[in-house]
Amino acid sequence: MCGIVGFSGKNDAIGPVLKGLTRLEYRGYDSAGICLQVSDELTILKKEGKITELTQLVNQEKPTSSIAIGHTRWATHGAVNTENAHPHGNEHFAVVHNGIIENANELKKNLTDYKFQSQTDSEVFLAQLTTEFKKSKDTLKAISSAFQKIKGNSAFVIMERGSKKLYGVKRAAPLVCGLDQSSGDVYLSSDPFALVGFAPKLYFPEDNTIVEANPLPKAELKFYNLELKQVDQYLIQDNLISAESTSKGNFEHYMIKEIHEQPYLINSLADYYANGAFEKLTQFAQENFSFMHIIGCGTAWHAGLLIKSYFEKIAGVRSNIEIASEFRYREPLLTSDEISLFISQSGETADTLACQELCKKQKVKTTSIVNVEGSTLFREADQNFLIKAGVEIGVASTKAFTLQVLTGYLMSLAKAGMLDQEKVKHEFAQLSDTIQEICNRAQEIAQVAEKIYQQKGFIFTGRGRYAPIALEGALKLKEIAYVHAEGYPSGELKHGPIALIDEAIVNIAILGPELFEKSLSNMEEVKARRGEVFGIGPSDDESWMESCDHSFSLDFSRLGNLSPLAVNCVLQLLSYYIAKFKGTDIDKPRNLAKSVTVE
Repeated sequence: MCGIVGFSGKNDAIGPVLKGLTRLEYRGYDSAGICLQVSDELTILKKEGKITELTQLVNQEKPTSSIAIGHTRWATHGAVNTENAHPHGNEHFAVVHNGIIENANELKKNLTDYKFQSQTDSEVFLAQLTTEFKKSKDTLKAISSAFQKIKGNSAFVIMERGSKKLYGVKRAAPLVCGLDQSSGDVYLSSDPFALVGFAPKLYFPEDNTIVEANPLPKAELKFYNLELKQVDQYLIQDNLISAESTSKGNFEHYMIKEIHEQPYLINSLADYYANGAFEKLTQFAQENFSFMHIIGCGTAWHAGLLIKSYFEKIAGVRSNIEIASEFRYREPLLTSDEISLFISQSGETADTLACQELCKKQKVKTTSIVNVEGSTLFREADQNFLIKAGVEIGVASTKAFTLQVLTGYLMSLAKAGMLDQEKVKHEFAQLSDTIQEICNRAQEIAQVAEKIYQQKGFIFTGRGRYAPIALEGALKLKEIAYVHAEGYPSGELKHGPIALIDEAIVNIAILGPELFEKSLSNMEEVKARRGEVFGIGPSDDESWMESCDHSFSLDFSRLGNLSPLAVNCVLQLLSYYIAKFKGTDIDKPRNLAKSVTVE
């Protein structure tokens, strides 16, 4: 969940590293630091708080260096303070770490000669690395030996005193290497986004691989397995992301920009699968399996709930959707005639990756719906379906959810033998147009948000395919507005949640065409108990508005199976404007990280 950026080359290292760290602020963090080599000495500058405070410290010290590693920390072991911030260093090495060392306390008991400066598990690796180096006097051997002693998912980037080389090593945690031979620069990072505009070529090493990045005499990357044999265990890609595509443009926040990107991306996804990637869907349709396990976390789990309904109702495929952190520990009964579908924006979600590993061990075929090509999930899956969302910077996922669901919908159509390219383009165009219309009406939603944002709690309700949207709507509001919000199937109100209803509670009620009368009755039960109601319902019969304090109408008839995604856009905008009125940090909500790479 931490951000890592490393640079070594002929020119200034401080600028690229600080810029890369700034780009990774969206991942969530509570402290930041940088290590530089100044006159062959390792110099560490770090601060609790924001990168701006680290930048001020660097500007005061005015160091110069052509090699540096930087880090943004999201605390796991040890309090949030400067001592526990990364990098950690000594007279030999400096390290930055993303992940958790599960046996850190056990290892620490045997490192009694080492003087620890922090309470972090990360410094245990530094201590072990230094101990191994004193034995072998060989850096690669020391890295391999120390890394093999730790348990858990981790990625490390290492600087050595007096050397221009950077080293990296990883296991089930993100690590990307960049190379620019024209400038002689090498890069290591936890996220490709940090390297936009710097490295034209990206390399994604496999697990248990050590990378040696050397800028001199010409920039090169060497990869070794843990037996220190040189290998080619990596995926290579061109870095095609433009700096312009990652700016906010004229929007105040990334989140609102990403909501407004959805109409274009929906049509773009249809084109992608109607053309070059159509064959992937037909190959998937030919898979023979008796049952599908769908697995994700958070927003990806909500997407999976909708995808499950598509597979069962459209394709007649028995499916189950599970939260990754529960699936991996409940000892699921798995057979080789089943298939598993993993959903993740980043492709680096720790619990999801652990489930993927479990399924592979049980000979269950693995499939992914993922945004980041080259991610761990992408590399390890038997078959991948990219959602083509571009970089999603807002921590609260918006466009990725929409495109995850649409990708799953296409897979279900393919499996049912109902994949008609022209029909798909028409359906997607109808959804795109509707979401554009919703964005054009954003001020209506903002006006409702202004009237309800000070209420003490929010209950989102929906039935059938709209129940997952109620869950997702509540999650978005919790994430960015820091208010109590719950999502429920409407029929569950009488089974407990209705006890919460009073004049300070808002019910955001989704009145889709499925079970419309029952949903309306549930909403009226809230109204009868003095609850405030914001209804989202059909435009062809607006009688339901009489029972609402606030309302927003949609033409459900034009959208068919995809109508839940239009409703979800309304809820995305509602959450955004409530958070804006409350004055929260919308793109970087407290305590959250964009990619949860630790358990």
